[in-house]
Amino acid sequence: MRAVIQRVSSAGVTVAGDKIATIGAGVLVFLGVETGDAETAADYLAEKIAGLRIFEDSDGKMNRSVVASGGEALVVSQFTLLADCRKGRRPGFSAAAAPEIAEPLCNYFVKRLKILNLKVQTGRFRTDMAVDLVNDGPVTILLDSDRAF
Repeated sequence: MRAVIQRVSSAGVTVAGDKIATIGAGVLVFLGVETGDAETAADYLAEKIAGLRIFEDSDGKMNRSVVASGGEALVVSQFTLLADCRKGRRPGFSAAAAPEIAEPLCNYFVKRLKILNLKVQTGRFRTDMAVDLVNDGPVTILLDSDRAF
């Protein structure tokens, strides 16, 4: 499972002209589910993201987590994070989990974030979304559960 985390001052998702999600300060999480991923990968990423000390403390140092700073999370499923670009010019997506596997794992991931005291909003699975964000910092971090174990 892969996640791109961006510290944001605001972010939102629009589908077919309707704003379906919006957050203030917090994290925007693009989440890609890989074939073979399980709930343990989602557990790892949720705990890591909720605890990442990427928000500034009173001294201006990145020393506080999104939970400690009272921030929110916006989770957007994005299978393109699993793109294989090693051959040719067209990315391959065979490593991405099938939708019937990926969607329940994305939902489980969101549930885990909520259990970890994060207010969470989501995009809409298998939908063309317009994602807007104001990256704060900018701070952008890539996490991969395969590299964690």
